Amino acid sequence: MTARRSPVLPPPPGRGRFAAWLLEGQAERAGEHQGPHGRARDTHHWLRVMCLTGVDYFSTLGYQPAIAFLAAGFVSPLATLVLVALTLAGALPVYRRVASESFRGEGSIAMLERLLPWWGGKLFVLVLLGFAATDFMITITLSAADAAAHAVENPLVPEALHGTNLWVTLLLVLALGAVFLKGFREAIGVAVVLVAVYLVLNAVVVVDGITRVVAHPEVFGSWSGALLHQQGSIWGAIGLALLVFPKLALGLSGFETGVTVIPQIRGDDGAGTTEGRYPAARIRGAKRLLTTAAITMSVFLVTTSFITTLLIPAKAFEPGGGANGRALAYLAHRDLGPAFGTVYDVSTIAILWFAGASAMAGLLNIVPRYLPRYGMAPTWARSVRPLVVTFTLIALLVTVIFDADVDAQGGAYATGVLVLITSATVAVTLSAVRKRQRGLTVFFAVVALVFAYTTVANVIERPDGVKIAAVFIAGILVVSLLSRVRRSFQLRASSVRFDDTALAFLEEAEDFGEIHLVANEPDRRDRREYEQKAKDERHDSHIPGRASIIFLEVEKTDSSDFEEDLVVRGVVRHGFRVLEVASGNVPNTIAAVLLRIREETGVVPQVYFEWTEGSPLSNMLRFLISGEGEVAPVTREVLRHTEPDVRRRPMVHVS
Repeated sequence: MTARRSPVLPPPPGRGRFAAWLLEGQAERAGEHQGPHGRARDTHHWLRVMCLTGVDYFSTLGYQPAIAFLAAGFVSPLATLVLVALTLAGALPVYRRVASESFRGEGSIAMLERLLPWWGGKLFVLVLLGFAATDFMITITLSAADAAAHAVENPLVPEALHGTNLWVTLLLVLALGAVFLKGFREAIGVAVVLVAVYLVLNAVVVVDGITRVVAHPEVFGSWSGALLHQQGSIWGAIGLALLVFPKLALGLSGFETGVTVIPQIRGDDGAGTTEGRYPAARIRGAKRLLTTAAITMSVFLVTTSFITTLLIPAKAFEPGGGANGRALAYLAHRDLGPAFGTVYDVSTIAILWFAGASAMAGLLNIVPRYLPRYGMAPTWARSVRPLVVTFTLIALLVTVIFDADVDAQGGAYATGVLVLITSATVAVTLSAVRKRQRGLTVFFAVVALVFAYTTVANVIERPDGVKIAAVFIAGILVVSLLSRVRRSFQLRASSVRFDDTALAFLEEAEDFGEIHLVANEPDRRDRREYEQKAKDERHDSHIPGRASIIFLEVEKTDSSDFEEDLVVRGVVRHGFRVLEVASGNVPNTIAAVLLRIREETGVVPQVYFEWTEGSPLSNMLRFLISGEGEVAPVTREVLRHTEPDVRRRPMVHVS
C-alpha cells in the first residue's frame, strides 16, 4: 500500500435523465468548488475580464444620474464628487488589498472567515452572505426593471406597451435564468462588446451634453443660482453634499464583483512569472482591472451627474417623468434624435440585462464556496442549474413584490453594496493589524469609519434596505441550520490520507485478517492510560487475545467546519500503536477513517467504544455544536447511512 489522498464520499445514486441534466457537472468530491469562476479553464487579459465586472459596474449609469438627482437634488454633482473621492481614495485601495489577499475569487468575506474562526465566524459569514445575496439579487431585479423601463418608454414603442414594465421585467428575468440553464461560457466575449458599445454611446451623450452647457452658459448660471438660493452659500452646499452623498452609494457597486472574477485573469505575463501559491502576475492584473474600472466609472459619474442636473428639468426626474430611471436616455432622445436614442436604449437594455447575468454569476460563485462546505446547504447546491432555478424564482418574487420599481429597490441595493464594502474595509484593517503595518492600519481604519458612517446614514435614510437584507439573512440562517441538522449523519471528509507509519500499522494488522481499533479520547497520554484502556476493552468487549489492537484518537479542531481533508498519522506511544487524526467532528471522522481502512486493506475493521455519560438530549446537542456527544451511536448511524450492506459495514462495539 502507498499513501494517497482518497475521497471517501460514496458515489451518487443512479439518476434519471432530467436529474442527470440538472446536476450535470456537480462536484462529486466535497470541497470541490463549482460556479462560473470556480475552475477557470480559459483565462483572459485583465482588460477583457474588466468588462465582465463592468457590465454590473458601468450599467449603473443607466439609472444612477436619475436616482442621484431624486436623492440629492441640485447638490447631486457636488455629492457625486464626494462619492468619487471616496471611491478613488477609499474603496479602491481597500479592494486592491483584497485582491492581494483573496486572489482565488473568494472576496473580502473569505478574509473575515479566516480571521474569525469557530461558530462565531460561520454565523458572521452567513450574515454577510445575506447582504451579498441582497446586493446580487437586487442587481438582477433592479437592472431588469430599468431595462424594461428603457424598453417601454422608447418613443418608437407602441403606446399600448407603456405601463407593462412588470411583465417585461419578468420576461427578462426568465430569459436570464434560461441563459444560465443552457450555459454561460461566452460571457466575457459578450461583455466586451456590450461594455465597449455602451461606454462609447455614453461618451457621445456626455460630450454632447458638455458642449451644450458650454454653448449655453446660462444653464450653469441657473443651476448655481438655484443651488445657492436653496443652501444660502457654497459652503452650505458643500456641507450638504457631505451629508447626502451616502444616498448616491449605488455608484460604488462593482468592487466585490471585481474581486470574484480574479481567477479569470491570465496569470502569466509573458516574462516567466510562476503561478505558485502567490500568483503575482494575476494579482497585478486584478489591481489594474480595479483601478481602470474605478477611474473610468468616476469620470462618467461626475460628467453624467453634471449634465443631467443642468440640462434636464427637475420635474422630468419625478415618478412618471421622462427622465425617471433613464436620465441619459432622456438626453439621448431629446438632443441626439430618436434614431440615436433608440440605439442607446437597445445598448442600455442589453447591458442592464447582462448586469443581471454578472450578478447571477456572483451568486453562483459565492453560494457553492461557503454553504455546502459548512454543511449548511444540500449537496445539490454545488451544481449550477438547481441554483439558477432557485435564484430565478426568488428574483421573480422580488420583482413582483416591488412591482418592477427601480426607485423602490435602490435602498436595498445600496445597503447590500455598502455593507459588503464596509466589511471589506474591516477585513483589510484587521489584516494590517495582524501584519503590524501601523500606517496602513490607521489609513484603513479611517476608511472603515467613513464607510461605516455611509452605511449607517443610508440605513437611517432608507431602512427598507435593511429590512429586505434581514429577510435574506433570516432565510439563509434557517435553511443553513436545517440543512446542517439534516446532514448530521453524512460523511464529512472530503478525503482521507494515511501517512507511511499509519499504513505500516494497517499492513501488520491486515496480515491477521482482522483489524481492531479502540477509540480513545486522549487525556494524559501516559503508559497507564493506554494499558488500562487496552485491558478494559479486551475484557469488556472480548477482543481475542491473539488480536493486536490499534488506538484511534481524534484531536478536536474547529467543530463548525463540515467538510475536511483528513490526514491520519501513525505514532508509537509507550509501545502502543496509535492512529491520530485532527478533526472538528469525532463520530463522522471515525466513520470516515473506518471506511477508508476497509478500502485500503480489504478487511472490514471493528471499532470499540465506551458508553458516554449524560442524557441523550444533551449529548445530541453537544454533537451538533461541538462535534462530540454520544460518539458510538452516532458513528454507527453514519456508517449505516453510508454503507447499506451489513457485511461490508465496519462493526461498532460498545461496552
